[in-house]
This record gives sequence, structure tokens and C-alpha cells, in this order.
Amino acid sequence: MNQHLDKTMKFNVRTEEVNLAQEAILTAYHALKEKGYNPIDQIVGYLISGDPAYITSHNDARNAMRRVERDDLIEELVRAYLASRV
Repeated sequence: MNQHLDKTMKFNVRTEEVNLAQEAILTAYHALKEKGYNPIDQIVGYLISGDPAYITSHNDARNAMRRVERDDLIEELVRAYLASRV
């Protein structure tokens, strides 16, 4: 049995990664909305599948999202959600 299963690992994200993630999400959101897509559905599709085709290339949104690791994007979404609730 793995000895590390009972220990909590600490995960740290650098501030510039948070800012890039936030910028990428907002860029994608606005670009998708401008193009008539449901931004939430499209962003979730990208985060689950990793397929960049869910994000429009309008306003360089697809490249902005691809420059940031998906786990950093998810972390930013969780951070923003909890900040609005706690």
C-alpha cells in the first residue's frame, strides 16, 4: 500500500499563471459570446476534452487558452467560484 495516500499534498501556483489563466478564460468567454456560442458550454467542453476546437479562434481566444495548462484554467475557475461564495 502506498504510504502517501494518507498525506495531503500541497499545490502552489505562481501569480503569473493565475493572471494568464484569468486572461485566457475571459478572452475565450467574450470571443465565444461575440460569435454567438454559449461560452460556458464551449469552455467546459474544452476543459473536459482538451480539444481546442471548442474555442473559437476569434480574437485569438483559442491560442490564449492553449497557452495555459488546463489544470491552471480549472484552478482559476475554482478560485473565482469560491472567492464569490466564501
